[in-house]
Amino acid sequence: MAPPVMAGIPALKDTYQQLKTRMEKAVVDFQANLASTRTGRASVQMLDQIRVDYYGTPTPLSQVGQITTPDANMILVQPWDTGLIGEIEKALRVSDLKFNPQNDGKVVRIPVPPMTEERRREVVKHLNKVLEDHRTGIRNIRRDGNDAIKKAAKDKLISADEEKRSLEEMQKLTDEEIKRMEEMSKKKEAEVMQV
Repeated sequence: MAPPVMAGIPALKDTYQQLKTRMEKAVVDFQANLASTRTGRASVQMLDQIRVDYYGTPTPLSQVGQITTPDANMILVQPWDTGLIGEIEKALRVSDLKFNPQNDGKVVRIPVPPMTEERRREVVKHLNKVLEDHRTGIRNIRRDGNDAIKKAAKDKLISADEEKRSLEEMQKLTDEEIKRMEEMSKKKEAEVMQV
């Protein structure tokens, strides 16, 4: 693979690194969203997006207790502070995961019912929405990069040829990141639709 054109142009080197980093963060965020998406089996990642009101601070569920999956249809949350059981249950009930948690005073049990065909379709629809949001984010980063390239050309920091090559490279980078996210989404969709 040829070295990036923009990285070799002093006026655009920092800009290129910032844009590449921002795109990577968008992809990592998309991966985190995929991991927390519900499939047919119980998984601790399903609760990654859940925040519990911990003395007035929204705190990730994983930081207020131990989360385990004793079997494919159950998630257990054992809070380190048993006074939080009510808050944990409340956070789980208001989430869009449609869970019905129960507690015995020490542990919160979250039964993960098998997904219906309708629920699978809802999850896939949600996946597509998340994918589109992240695609838009990547395109916004591309727009920022194109603006920076055009400004550098206008300020005579780079030549017209360098501007053209940099804009092409920006588009190529955008296409690669979007394709990467689409492939991840397809795999997850197949996993969700599998009965």
